[in-house]
Amino acid sequence: MTPTPRQVWLPAQFTRLDGLPAGLRYARWDGSSPFPSDPAEVEFYVPPLVQDIATIGSPLPRMTRLKAVQALSSGTDELRAELQRLPGHVTLCNARGVHARSTAELALALILASLRGLPEFGRAQDLGLWKPQVFQSLYERSVLLVGYGAVGSALEDLLGPFDCTVTRVARVDRDSPRGQVHAVSRLPSLVATADVVVLATPLTPATRHLFDADLLARMKDGALLVNLSRGAVVDTTALLREAHDGRLLAALDVTEPDPLPAGHPLWAAPGVLITPHVGAFTPSLWRGLEELIRRQLTRYAAGEELDNVVSR
Repeated sequence: MTPTPRQVWLPAQFTRLDGLPAGLRYARWDGSSPFPSDPAEVEFYVPPLVQDIATIGSPLPRMTRLKAVQALSSGTDELRAELQRLPGHVTLCNARGVHARSTAELALALILASLRGLPEFGRAQDLGLWKPQVFQSLYERSVLLVGYGAVGSALEDLLGPFDCTVTRVARVDRDSPRGQVHAVSRLPSLVATADVVVLATPLTPATRHLFDADLLARMKDGALLVNLSRGAVVDTTALLREAHDGRLLAALDVTEPDPLPAGHPLWAAPGVLITPHVGAFTPSLWRGLEELIRRQLTRYAAGEELDNVVSR
């Protein structure tokens, strides 16, 4: 009897994904339509491109043969929590590095827009007002990168022409090709001298509300906080107090909650620039994700170790 091919679920959004290894049976799901096959037969799951973790996790309790999940995001905190409720061992992989350049590009855009007052000029344009003002510059400023992985490194590349003083922070002290990376335990002293603080750290129990009222209060007057990681890395209530006092600026691609509901006080907070969690999304992202999926499935079909393993 011919064995039944191992089942793989792919996101329906990748309509042109080809060159996949033989010996696997593929089905595509968009997250809203009925399941394309019996979830109990699925061994390898690439969730659909949606932000709702309830949608991504809905088939998981029925995936009794599941062996691997390939997330299409760098952050996997919510998905990891879903998988921990399942019996057995499932390998979870992220998309580390695929989003780095696009996310770093948005980080630079948010920094420049906030420092040079582009939101203010945009509001003046909407009112038809010619309203010259002098704002800050990025040149020769001190930038603190909190989370020095692929995104942090890519952003440092982009900061080069601005002659910034860059300080790097990660979980523990280590060296990098560009110099020292400081442990996160040193943040209380490091934030006090930074003009711009960029958050690109994963959300973990240790980083949830890492930037709380105390750490935000230690930032220098007029400093800019840029969050590209997860909204919960920052205590929103504390940030709102600092923004309303006019002491800190903020540029947020992620918020808590995410998405940010209408009427939330962050929308109207002075000095706060918000983009709707779009850091990674440029046309080049799709090509990178397709290459990742193809490479991972080729390794899986051959029985090889997967890349970007987050947890088992």
